[in-house]
Amino acid sequence: MGYYDEGRTERNKRGGKSGYFLSGLAGIVIGAGLVVATLPSIVDYQNKDVSVSENKPAGRSEQVSLDVTTDVTQAVEKAKDAVVGITNIQASMNFFGSESTTEEAGTGSGVIYKKDGDTAFIVTNHHVIQDAQQLEVTLADGTKEPAELLGSDVWTDLAVLTISGANVDKTAEFGDSEALKIGEPVIAIGNPLGLEFSGSVTQGVVSGLERAIPVDLNGDMVNDWQAEVLQTDAAINPGNSGGALVNIAGQVIGINSMKIAQSAVEGIGLSIPIDTALPIIEDLESFGEVKRPAMGVTLRNVNELPSYHQQETLKLPEDIKEGVIVEQVLTNSPAAKAGLREYDVITALDGKPVQDVIALRKYMYNNKQEGDTVNVTYYRDGKQQETKMRLVAESDL
Repeated sequence: MGYYDEGRTERNKRGGKSGYFLSGLAGIVIGAGLVVATLPSIVDYQNKDVSVSENKPAGRSEQVSLDVTTDVTQAVEKAKDAVVGITNIQASMNFFGSESTTEEAGTGSGVIYKKDGDTAFIVTNHHVIQDAQQLEVTLADGTKEPAELLGSDVWTDLAVLTISGANVDKTAEFGDSEALKIGEPVIAIGNPLGLEFSGSVTQGVVSGLERAIPVDLNGDMVNDWQAEVLQTDAAINPGNSGGALVNIAGQVIGINSMKIAQSAVEGIGLSIPIDTALPIIEDLESFGEVKRPAMGVTLRNVNELPSYHQQETLKLPEDIKEGVIVEQVLTNSPAAKAGLREYDVITALDGKPVQDVIALRKYMYNNKQEGDTVNVTYYRDGKQQETKMRLVAESDL
């Protein structure tokens, strides 16, 4: 092993002692100057430290208060006061089966989206207010207000309520759900598990866009509709329904609706995109219902029947495996006036194939309005036929 001074000349070695002395002396002078210059600061710091320790209980560490502000906290601050609790109150039955008192049947959340004069408007889920005899809204500050139902829509699971606006200071700002990107951060605000957890906040990301979730609306174990929803991993629990899903700007981009509750599934929450909800909200606010076109028929899927009945009862050609069976035609309905009959099988609307009842409804609701004409392709007794039908509103049937 060598040394760092190995190989020095004799001249350098001989002058080493005087060199070290001069360097050391210079260091002492510089160090003394630094001490003199910083002494007032050191004394001042020590005095401060002593005053803190004198006011601090012995053996306890000093507490530090932090004022943390992030994009998330700012978004929550902007949106949270517009999210409310909704209590569904229904009549309870006594032992003899007669009505006795009213009681809370369930709770959910809602979003105040508008204030017009002395009235505030709230959007929530249809299933939150379903079968309610009374509705009560709890504001973010705990104030309770009786609510009136303007209208609800089972197909999109949306409803609109009104309350007095006297105690309402903030309304939500709607964003653009069409502009969302997968992986974008989002925040769910609502009342999971009841009003005891009011104003709860969970954070996640947009996990998926345009998810189609089959929905059985009448409990007959047959899917009646496909809800088009956003998927998020922000925690959504019972009571969050009807609450806000907001983006990092604090804008509402979804109305929380449901979660997939299976033992093998975690972190799949679903929210109605605000762009889908807006026209529904406008119709419910204006008419108390959604103005949808109707044919005046009851329908059933062809693929629910055994192949024997498809060919022997309906007389369908062997290559026709999909379509919609007309089970009943209402008197004086558009379908009756267009000549449709029981057991006719609709296979296309305006030339676009119709595989099942959900596809028929989606085409009608997304592309047609009251008073529009639709061209219907159908099979009767094994022969393909066509007819034109002038649609009416569902409420007019």
